[in-house]
Amino acid sequence: MSDAGALDSLRSLVASARATYAEARYHARTVSEVNFASGRLERVRMVENAGCGIRVLVDGCWGFSSTNSMAKSDLKDSLAQAVSMARVLGRSKKHKVEGLAESRMAKGTFAAKVRGDLAGIDIEHKVRVAKEAEAGARRHSKAVKTASATYRDMLDHKVIVNSDGAAVEIFDSKPEFSVVAIAREGAKSVTANEGIGITGGWDDLFKKSHLEYAEAAADKAARLLKAKRPSGEKTTIILDPGMVGLLCHEAVGHTVEADFVLSGSVVKDRLGQKVASDLVTLVDSGRSDISENAAGTIGVDDEGVEAGRTAIIEKGVLKSFLHNRESAQVFGTASTGNARAFTYSDEPLIRMRNTYIEPRSDTLEEMTKETKHGYLIKGARNGQADANGEFMFGAQEAYLIEGGEVKELMQGASISGNAFDVLKSIDMVGNRFEYDIGTGYCGKYQLAKVDGGGPHVRCTAIVGGIQ
Repeated sequence: MSDAGALDSLRSLVASARATYAEARYHARTVSEVNFASGRLERVRMVENAGCGIRVLVDGCWGFSSTNSMAKSDLKDSLAQAVSMARVLGRSKKHKVEGLAESRMAKGTFAAKVRGDLAGIDIEHKVRVAKEAEAGARRHSKAVKTASATYRDMLDHKVIVNSDGAAVEIFDSKPEFSVVAIAREGAKSVTANEGIGITGGWDDLFKKSHLEYAEAAADKAARLLKAKRPSGEKTTIILDPGMVGLLCHEAVGHTVEADFVLSGSVVKDRLGQKVASDLVTLVDSGRSDISENAAGTIGVDDEGVEAGRTAIIEKGVLKSFLHNRESAQVFGTASTGNARAFTYSDEPLIRMRNTYIEPRSDTLEEMTKETKHGYLIKGARNGQADANGEFMFGAQEAYLIEGGEVKELMQGASISGNAFDVLKSIDMVGNRFEYDIGTGYCGKYQLAKVDGGGPHVRCTAIVGGIQ
């Protein structure tokens, strides 16, 4: 379907809806993926999906339906199904939608800034890059016995129209690349990875060569194979940008998503209160602030609201939750542009975008020099956090700090604690900023591409060794 045709069809559809509110979201996605492992091409695929998600508000209840056909008759049938479902809910549901916060609806075209159009890179070239990186990781170190390299990209085209005036067309481009190296010695093995995920094009993704990522992963795995494990203790730690991003997203960001707040998260009654050190300004933004190409960058959310910058914590004070239009109405505020849907067949949910701590003036060298005993923690792994802000995260590397100097490398480290206690303990914030969790996806009921980061920060938490 042509772009103009999609806009016209969706405008007509929305205008015909007998509903308090109606939105139609056409979404076409092309995904390509390549994986090389142990010298073999394990996976190569290209998938295209397209369809339209239709959401209506009728009798205080939501109705949602989707179709993979853009034929007018099928769109009308899908709209009718959404309206019917809302009416059925309306007859029995006690707690109904109070309304939608007034929001400035976006209009026009929004496109990701791209250097090197991904559509112009053929699949053979993507295969070659993955093949060379996988071989390069094994070649770089004799300790590395197994390696894999994965390239993936998503090219999105959306058209969003709603009854409150939104009429936008969106073009997005999100590639990612990662290398995993496994070093072995006897029965002992260690896994290390290096990667990058961004919003942008091929040249944005590979500012560093694919072989640099391969060699870095292999070198890290080989060094970790010889490393000891840290002993458990509560101590001073310096977190790298990836660990800061993981903390911001998992341990803080989810607690301030308004749907979780309404369910009773730890911050429910703490707006305007001190929750962190004066040095901490923690932000969630649809823009790629401070540094380019953040993976969670979006111009407009899936309710047609421009996705700007939201200061969650400002100089230690909790200033805002993250909202869609429904929750914003409940809290008497404006939408923060955080309504996101992963595919056309998903309903928009409150989701983060790029979540980070703003940089300040300290250098990593100063932080290290002023640390008598502690650890430099690098390389975010997976972890878990709950609605109270309690978390445990794994790290790829932990360097012992003694007397202001970085000493030996430790493997299998974890950090844990309460996120807000950790934020309150921050006494130094670095001056160099980086996004560093862009290869990951948030999995709150449906996937979402997100990013996070910051500068290095010095704080206090529990360090332990994962067996």
